[in-house]
Order: sequence, then structure tokens, then C-alpha cells
Amino acid sequence: MNNLTEIEELIKIISKLPGLGPKSAKRIVLKLINNREELIKPMAKTLAEVYKNVSRCKICGTLKSNSIECSFSDCNFIYNKFDKICVVENISDQWSIESSNIYKGYFHILGGTISSAGQNKEDLLVSSLVERVKKDEIKEVILATSATVEGQTTAYYIQDSLKNLNIKITKLAQGLPVGGEIESLDDGTLNSAFKNRTTI
Repeated sequence: MNNLTEIEELIKIISKLPGLGPKSAKRIVLKLINNREELIKPMAKTLAEVYKNVSRCKICGTLKSNSIECSFSDCNFIYNKFDKICVVENISDQWSIESSNIYKGYFHILGGTISSAGQNKEDLLVSSLVERVKKDEIKEVILATSATVEGQTTAYYIQDSLKNLNIKITKLAQGLPVGGEIESLDDGTLNSAFKNRTTI
């Protein structure tokens, strides 16, 4: 590569993406370079637009346009009235559950777990979850955190934060393997986990 700084920097950045290492990053960079007009140009434009116009809602954690103001009294992402809310770690978990069509209700995306790198309790959207439960008259909170140490620690923290509210708190049950992450589960496993969720 003749020590091209730009290429080396791009490889470093791409190798930070989930499931990719230096070798995969190099293959992706070569593909991009060989398709400058078809890939690099539109990708650079789209990434710039996403960086400028898209962010996470500070109340529910979902992706939103920066032109939309979030508030507890006027949520732009609530189209139907539900009495349950599913708490997940990341947006990818929400997408996995939504695509399986096994759950109908609100979602709340924490943005990580308590013990994940650089993540503190204060960084997670737990206080806004408590407010949403109160405001939306939620009857059941489903804890769909991963079956990892971090995921379970986060679930216990949420359970403790909700203990003074008169609501049912459940967690995903059979089918969720120890150490398993929500986004990697197939639809059948997710369906079993939701159907057999237990009260905690």
C-alpha cells in the first residue's frame, strides 16, 4: 500500500466495526477503492448526512431525525397505545425483535449495559424508562437484556429502579442461552423466550 496514511487510517476505522478485523477491513477498503464512483462517493455523502441529521432519542433511545424534538408529553414514535414496554440494550436488539413479529408494544433502548466499556449507570436511559412507565400507564416491563453478566447486572439494576411502581416485571425465559445476545438469536428462539417469560 506504499504506506498511504489515508488508507491505513480507513483500515483502522473499518476494523473497529463489529465482526471485522484488519484482514476483512483491508478487503472492504480495496472494494471501495475499486468502486470509487459507485461506493465511496455515495457512501461519503450518506455518512455525512447521517452524522448531521440523525441521533438517538434521549427519552426512548431510538434513532430519530434531529429535526424532531423529543418530549415525554409528545412522542413522535408512538403510533399505538400499549400497556407493556420491552427494554433492550441496543437498537440492533429492537430490530431483531421487531423483524420476528412476536412482540407488540413499546420499546426502550438503554444504549448499552452497566459494565460495558466506558458505560456508567448514568449513561443508560433508566431514569427516562421510569418516567415512561409512569406517564404511559405501563402494566408490564419486559427485560430483554442479554444473558451475559453485564446484561443480567443491568436487568437487576432496572428491576431495583422500578421496585416502587405497581407493575409486573418479566424477563425472557427458555430459549435464551447463557451468554447469548438478543440480536444473534433466530426468530424461533426469540418466540420461545417471549412466550415463556417469567415474572421477577
